[in-house]
Amino acid sequence: MFEIGSSLREARLRQALDFPEIEQNTKIRGKYLRALEDEQFELLPAQTYVKGFLRSYAEYLGLDGQLYVDEYNSRYVVGEDDATLRPRRSAQRPPAAPRVQNRVVLLTLLGIALVTALVIVAWTRGGADKQVIPGLATQQTTAAAKPVTPVVTPRRPKVAKLEITAALDSSWLQVHRGSVTGPVVYQGTLEKGQKQLFAGRRLWIDVGRPEVLRATLNGRAVHFPTGGPKIIVVTVRGLHAATGA
Repeated sequence: MFEIGSSLREARLRQALDFPEIEQNTKIRGKYLRALEDEQFELLPAQTYVKGFLRSYAEYLGLDGQLYVDEYNSRYVVGEDDATLRPRRSAQRPPAAPRVQNRVVLLTLLGIALVTALVIVAWTRGGADKQVIPGLATQQTTAAAKPVTPVVTPRRPKVAKLEITAALDSSWLQVHRGSVTGPVVYQGTLEKGQKQLFAGRRLWIDVGRPEVLRATLNGRAVHFPTGGPKIIVVTVRGLHAATGA
């Protein structure tokens, strides 16, 4: 047997390490590192976290992480692995037997009233259905036999997929995703015959020679606005020159 917390603290002090540095490298919060060194394991969320943090901390200090986990299991683990160190207190609620009984009686009365109403409606509808107007039954049967064709509205794609081809000559491109200051997904010269595919909800494209390019947007042909270098905004609705470009 050995002292878990003391040996961790001694190893940390020998290497002149502080908690902020260890927290940044191990992703374990400083208060949990202190709890491990003080052997205040009840401050950690559960035994599973204790073992994981203990192994990671020990191995970061150059120690045998499994040895520390085994020592912890032999001294502190008395039940299942996921059992918490601190017992949970269950709140005692006063019995609500009278309220439950009243609710049962109320639900029973509502059920009886509902069944009675359904019987009356069924008896009334049954008598009315027997009076058939001549010719009406044939019309109803014919109308019921005709299938109803559902109207399917095509869904507009949520993402713009733009394929650009340097069809006539090479052109310089710079493509941003999201906005004109968004992340650059492509920057360079698209040589004649080359293709590039870009996808996003909104694309901003700085085009050097739009007149030499051909493009398809979600499978349909689209045309770049011509007239020299431009900044083009691309959405699922189409292409248009940016305001002020």
